[in-house]
Amino acid sequence: MADFFFGLPVLLQAVLKGIAVIIVIFPVAAACSMAERKVCAWIQGRPGPNRTIFPLFRGIPGMGVLQRLGVFQLVADGLKFLFKEEPTPGHVNKLYYTLAPVIAMVPAFTTVTVVPFGAYLGSAGSVVPLSLANLDIGILAVFAVASLGIYSLILAGWASNSKYPFLGSVRASAQLISYELSMTLAVLPVFLWVNEPGSTGSLSLARVVEFQSRAGFWGGTWFLFTMPVSAFIFAVALFAETNRQPFDMAESEADLVGGFHTEYGAYKWALFFVAEYANMIVGAGVFALLFLGGWNLLPWVPLASLLGWLHHATGSALWLHPLVAGIVSIAIFIAKILATLFVFMWVRWTLPRFRYDQVMRIGWQKLLPLSIANLIVYTVAIALMQR
Repeated sequence: MADFFFGLPVLLQAVLKGIAVIIVIFPVAAACSMAERKVCAWIQGRPGPNRTIFPLFRGIPGMGVLQRLGVFQLVADGLKFLFKEEPTPGHVNKLYYTLAPVIAMVPAFTTVTVVPFGAYLGSAGSVVPLSLANLDIGILAVFAVASLGIYSLILAGWASNSKYPFLGSVRASAQLISYELSMTLAVLPVFLWVNEPGSTGSLSLARVVEFQSRAGFWGGTWFLFTMPVSAFIFAVALFAETNRQPFDMAESEADLVGGFHTEYGAYKWALFFVAEYANMIVGAGVFALLFLGGWNLLPWVPLASLLGWLHHATGSALWLHPLVAGIVSIAIFIAKILATLFVFMWVRWTLPRFRYDQVMRIGWQKLLPLSIANLIVYTVAIALMQR
């Protein structure tokens, strides 16, 4: 099947990959919406959405479990957004007003293509990463494309011709600039360590996972433990970059009604939040690749060792098959993404929203100096270790 796919024209391969990304991201983003409400209900001691069910499904065995999980609420919300009337206010700039939610989706879907999501064992026993586009400048491509998402928020606020959406978009742009600097500086020590003297320089995310898969104490240690400050800075900046509470200044309903999306409704409104969840998924994936070992199960337990242990324990060579190895690696990687997304939601329903001046103060006076100091310390330490 793989030979058949790679035998197709390059343009057709690109179209099929794009369709695959859309088919995966849309349901996962919708599931994140349901999980958000269930986590919120769990933290606040409430049952959450558990009553919605289609009348025809009431008598079918097992449907009650899905009802209590809120699955039918998810379907109902999707149908509501799809068929709900979408009035366009008369005072907006109609072209850019309609274009803004579409633009929000482009960076979210594009960054997914350069994030490796698993691996399999090659013919020589080497670990081959799985990705739609395995770029040698992977982290640079993620930062470059993800930063373009701010233009959709600016466009939405400006095109709405309303003061609250405009203020929300201005806040979003200032927040992005403030925290993107710290996020970039936080990952530099990782790539300084990975690109050791004598090796071919690379910004590939797969190279980072490969480095965390080596033998020995330092080789198999996740960067979460060797660079905890970098991981902390990256995580905080990730909250700010995705406009997640307590950094959701762009859509603070306490003082901006709804922020940049105040004038939006129905499916256009939903597109903004699909893009937000897609950015969260990509951000969680990048965090897992950089600091949690990617598709390695545990520190000092790389994928190849895990599959070899399963092979000897069960006596079956099926574990070494590329398809099975790929499924195992993807399952491990998805589990780490889900755990990171849970932390996103946990923090949202635990911490109160910061004030705008506090967000700016944290970004410029706390996080940025900390990231610079962290870079200097690790630069000196890595230089001494690699002498």
